[in-house]
Amino acid sequence: MASSERKLGVGICGLGRAGSIHLDNVAKSFDLQLLYVVEFRTEHAQTLLTKYHQDQCEIVSPSDMDKMLSDERVDFVMVCTPTNLHEEQVLKSLNAGKGVFCEKPIAATEEATLNCYKAAESNGKPLFCSFNRRYDPSLRKLYNERSELGQIQMVKMCARDSPFPPIEYLKISGGVFHDCLVHDIDAACWILGEFPKRVYAAAHAHNDAIKEMGDVDTVAAILKFESGALAIIDTSRDSRYGYDQRCEVFGTNGMFLNQNQRPSNMIKEELNGQSMGRMYNSFADRYELSYIQALQHFCRAVKGEESIEISKESTINVSKIATALEESCKKGCEIEVPY
Repeated sequence: MASSERKLGVGICGLGRAGSIHLDNVAKSFDLQLLYVVEFRTEHAQTLLTKYHQDQCEIVSPSDMDKMLSDERVDFVMVCTPTNLHEEQVLKSLNAGKGVFCEKPIAATEEATLNCYKAAESNGKPLFCSFNRRYDPSLRKLYNERSELGQIQMVKMCARDSPFPPIEYLKISGGVFHDCLVHDIDAACWILGEFPKRVYAAAHAHNDAIKEMGDVDTVAAILKFESGALAIIDTSRDSRYGYDQRCEVFGTNGMFLNQNQRPSNMIKEELNGQSMGRMYNSFADRYELSYIQALQHFCRAVKGEESIEISKESTINVSKIATALEESCKKGCEIEVPY
């Protein structure tokens, strides 16, 4: 167990979109020390380390990852590389006695994901799949107070992405269901405390480049739960007015609404009507606190102060639900989720 009296040593694999956010948060933390980054783009890595004044951090290539794993100062590894590299890096880190904070998914298949969790259990180290929406303060407050709604009958999630992701990223993203919808699936199941029995999805590709990949960019999904509750998810890859993130939960006693957030909440009342500023433009801005609080939760787990909140069951079932929605979209019919 890592001593709570010293800084936890951290290694980060991959400095893409998510890895750069995590580097920023680690650098700003008084409780963490960034010791290694695993990145083949040495110049890119050095630019970021210089920006965040991380002179003590060493850059190693993916082929030299063992150098980081053999360093006893490293308490945990953050895996932020493309999906096809997750399984190998997660297993190597766990088997080297390091905790692992992993961007979704843990691995590309259910069998591989289970193997990663078995390695975590056998090595006595935490493995965390970062569905960070759970750590958004406003959504967490909704979750904590949901019992006031009585019997929850409907959850509506709106998640429209901004800005449009780079095409090169979309090619390795795993598709909209496993890249985007998994976050809303996890949040809806977390709020309801159950997993859906049957799902249905309709979708379309408005963007020609996405169509050529065999993917879609606009999705409407329905999840049907044993309790009778329904969840509706509305997703788009291309919201040009901002990063649109809303959640509504309706129950027998009322309704909770988690609205879009903005850099400024000032409202103008003028002769021509009411106006307010633009919503946040990207996930990095909108979920800034979510990333920080997810990392703080994981650090407490590394220290043995609390258990990992996102379970193996949740991680695997969310992936199964996403796959079932993808199948429904292709077949045009309702699909029973095979748990």
